[in-house]
Amino acid sequence: MRRPGVDGGRPAVTDRLVYWAYALGWGVLKHLPESWARGLFDRLADYAWRKRGKRVLQLERNLGRVRPELDEAALRELSRAGMRSYLRYWMESFRLPVWSRERVARDVRVEGFEHLKAPLEAGRGAVIALPHMGNWDLAGTWVAQQGHPFTTVAERLKPERLFDRFVAFREGQGMEVLALTGGSVNVIGTLARRLREGRLVCLVGDRDLSEAGIEVSFFGEATRMPAGPAALCQRTGAALLPVTLWYDGPVMRARIHPEVVAPEEGDRQERTRVMTQALARVWERAIAEYPQDWHMLQKFWLADLPVRGTVGEPSAARAAEPAAEASGA
Repeated sequence: MRRPGVDGGRPAVTDRLVYWAYALGWGVLKHLPESWARGLFDRLADYAWRKRGKRVLQLERNLGRVRPELDEAALRELSRAGMRSYLRYWMESFRLPVWSRERVARDVRVEGFEHLKAPLEAGRGAVIALPHMGNWDLAGTWVAQQGHPFTTVAERLKPERLFDRFVAFREGQGMEVLALTGGSVNVIGTLARRLREGRLVCLVGDRDLSEAGIEVSFFGEATRMPAGPAALCQRTGAALLPVTLWYDGPVMRARIHPEVVAPEEGDRQERTRVMTQALARVWERAIAEYPQDWHMLQKFWLADLPVRGTVGEPSAARAAEPAAEASGA
């Protein structure tokens, strides 16, 4: 994110407003009755959906790739459900600091937990790789409460106070958070060290922010996804576990899928490509089934992204509007 006043970024007053909006959410929303908070965020979602701003329009374009058989009216209804799901994520995250362990256990249902327990009990370490589905903060809280604290990566935000609040929030849920940029630690080296210690790393891995991701096919079109999850597992011997999340009425469901195993053939780059494509295939099936819970409001496919200008470089570009999600670096 560009620095205000230095390279054409947002003015400082906008950064202050953004910070106080989030601070208000964390400070006030958690004290409201649940039904009030849910109703408020449904109305906010519907308001944003009716305005048809650029993020809602981009969500519709993305969902149109997932469900190309839908007519315009059906796609509009799907995008409305998508906005409600996205705002539900924020409502839950603002309230999560006051949720009890019992509440988290009641509202999160996980299938396939044995796929995670096996490598951790064997001391191998594991990388959980998931797309922007459901509520990854809630899923992370559930995992930490099972006795598996983990390390993740967050994109640095402006204003700095907002980034600090996000880090404090996630660390309060049992996560070790590394800043993607601008920190004093070597992110990749630290992640690799945690895995060699037999610990858990969680990375959101469907959206490439680096322009150095792996090109994969996703719903029949080319996009790029981060190489980090697959590359780290090859480097350390950790298990690579795709995870998918979706809402089912009042609960959130999660599925930990079987390990993606590195192929025996090919060099490291080719093995990374095959493993990343395997992740994409798992996520593709889940997103096709629960498209409203895939919160992708940014440009995602290469056909939508601006082409880098240097002659001879691959046709790739970073997604616009960096968000406060864990990165797949």
